[in-house]
Amino acid sequence: MSTKFKDNYGREAVIGLLGAATIVLAGCTGTEDSSAGATPEQEQATPASLAFESADNYDENTYGLITGPTLKGWIDDWAANRPAGIEGKLVILQTSTGEAGFEFITPNGSDVFTYSVDSAEWVETRSNGVIETRSVVPSGRAVDTFLAKYDIDPSKDMIVCTQGAAGAFSTMKMGRCWYMFRYWGTAKENVAVLNGGNQWNGENTTLDASYFSATASTPPMTGTASVKDLPDINFALQATVEDMLAIVPAQDINLLNDGVFIWDARSNNLPASDPASGADEYSPDDDSDFRNGGSTQGHPNGALMLSYNNLLDDTQGYTYKSKAEIQAYVNGETDGNGLGFVDGTLQGVGSGNGYQEGDTVYSYCETTYRAMITGFAAGAILGLPTRFYDGAMVEWHSLSNELDLNGDNILPFDSPWRTDKSSYSMFLTNTSNANVTPRAIVNPYAASANGVINEDLAYKGIVVDTGSSDSDTGDSSGSSGGGAVLPPNPCGG
Repeated sequence: MSTKFKDNYGREAVIGLLGAATIVLAGCTGTEDSSAGATPEQEQATPASLAFESADNYDENTYGLITGPTLKGWIDDWAANRPAGIEGKLVILQTSTGEAGFEFITPNGSDVFTYSVDSAEWVETRSNGVIETRSVVPSGRAVDTFLAKYDIDPSKDMIVCTQGAAGAFSTMKMGRCWYMFRYWGTAKENVAVLNGGNQWNGENTTLDASYFSATASTPPMTGTASVKDLPDINFALQATVEDMLAIVPAQDINLLNDGVFIWDARSNNLPASDPASGADEYSPDDDSDFRNGGSTQGHPNGALMLSYNNLLDDTQGYTYKSKAEIQAYVNGETDGNGLGFVDGTLQGVGSGNGYQEGDTVYSYCETTYRAMITGFAAGAILGLPTRFYDGAMVEWHSLSNELDLNGDNILPFDSPWRTDKSSYSMFLTNTSNANVTPRAIVNPYAASANGVINEDLAYKGIVVDTGSSDSDTGDSSGSSGGGAVLPPNPCGG
């Protein structure tokens, strides 16, 4: 039996046993919003329930954004000083090797471990049902492989993501570490990021040079934990291209009081470079600067460009600026705070034209690396409802009817997933299809672009029937939702 309901994103869908599944799941953990009691009707988490506000003084935090003094106390005596509710060990995951003399935060081999993690372990190329997109959140199988490699139990251990060598890209990777764990159901209390790089902390905080060593821990390859055992369903952190198409305004204007804050984390008119370099990439009025072999360049309608690098202090080890400074920047209360798009033209964002109370933040950049900084600041420092468009502009600028270098249209003219329409985007088309890299199109007429979410729900034991297309013309009578099958034990095991 199926019934209609309003899902967490306000869309009407058809659901069968999923309602029963989420009731049972809620009985395992309840809501992440500490201000609301757990209820039998609790479904998967919402952007609002996943957000939490940092203390004004970052030294007071024990999750989210933490500082050197906090980490020092844990390292000095983990058994005595670990946060309340943490039963396991302290696992430090460095996204890069630190500077000479500050290579790795020193592990003790008993309850404090430090691992060097390759950036490729935070991301995976995945299909959303329409297109394969690179650099999105890893699948459940990939994350379980990660947990086994580093012997992490995210339900018991305290996980701290660190930069290592200070830098913009290190901070982005640190954000992807945090995002991966939160997305797959790790409680907010079990994962943190360290403010500032290793050397900066070694020279400017109580976590001095004696807390660093030349070598990291060797991955034990002995872990047995699985994200299947984490009952929380936090997939609302990710916004799909389907979600983005649903929330962008029909014109390229910043609409106030529309409930969304579309945050472009990129910077304007700076040189293009490889996305992994951390350099800025966007030139909205320069048709010579097309990123990643894209067929178009531009942005979703209604976006505001507030560059990620304005949230960090690069003279202080790439630490996050104060909460008050970040809040003022997002609200549009500082000079030169950001750029809004009006009819395709960049305009300064004045006071009152920034974040509006009650908005859900949709953060993106080219590959949602830079957006890991802006999205983390929004959701884990300011406590704003936040979602990450993980496919980002590398995906958005692929979904067009333009020709690729082989002379083939990327999407057919009548595909419902084209973003190269003025009702969705301000964009320029590439001046030469010889510069357009072919895309891995899965199904241009797919009934849904939520393939990643549905795959991840299935890995958690909730299988959603997404319906099927009646023909190759894109006519679909199938629902965007459907029946669901309960796992034998939805609490894991």
